[in-house]
Amino acid sequence: MADTKQASAPLNGAYYGPSIPPQQSYHSHGRRSGCGCCGCLFSCLLKIIVTIVVILGVAALVFWLVVRPNKIKVHLTDATLTQFNHTPNSDNNLLRYNLALNVTVRNPNKRIGIYYDSIEARAFYRGQRFASVPLGPFYQGHKNTSVLSASMQGQNVIVLRGGDLADFNRESAEGVYTVDVRFYLRIRFKFGKIKTGRIKPRIECEMRLRPNGGGLVPDRDNECEFERIWFR
Repeated sequence: MADTKQASAPLNGAYYGPSIPPQQSYHSHGRRSGCGCCGCLFSCLLKIIVTIVVILGVAALVFWLVVRPNKIKVHLTDATLTQFNHTPNSDNNLLRYNLALNVTVRNPNKRIGIYYDSIEARAFYRGQRFASVPLGPFYQGHKNTSVLSASMQGQNVIVLRGGDLADFNRESAEGVYTVDVRFYLRIRFKFGKIKTGRIKPRIECEMRLRPNGGGLVPDRDNECEFERIWFR
């Protein structure tokens, strides 16, 4: 009887022993999540950069198509050298000079004006500067030609030795001197109501001049180089 009653008794959990805990997952969720966030951030930044580059490229193309900017053209029209005497000795290496020149500056653009905020003309012989003079600022309108006039007179010390002295003596005998004049500018461009920041180009003119007022010797159509542009 006792066995029968025990067999018919309801079973409980303790009869089967303790319950088996569920299996745990050992995946490193934290690391995968971090890598995913970094990859997403990098992808977003890359898309933003590409979008900005494309927008700037399209804007530059549209600006070029609308404005069609052209390079400033510079031409040396005339120059005179009425004095160019050098006294090479140990006491003084004086160069006495009297130089005057005119340069035309052409703005060929239809929609761009140019502010010439500052201009300085410098004269060089054999790489040595012997004179400089500032010129007044001005504004140059669309498709306009302006004249830069520089006059330099006085004396300065330049030391000529070796090949430079030999070249000076040769040119004195031939009656033709090679002189470089460079214009250092600070300019701004204007398109409608928009003005750019200042840039600093340089105009370089190489001249062959006859002394005593003989004037300019034509050479390569006397075109000057408009070069070396950089933002301030």
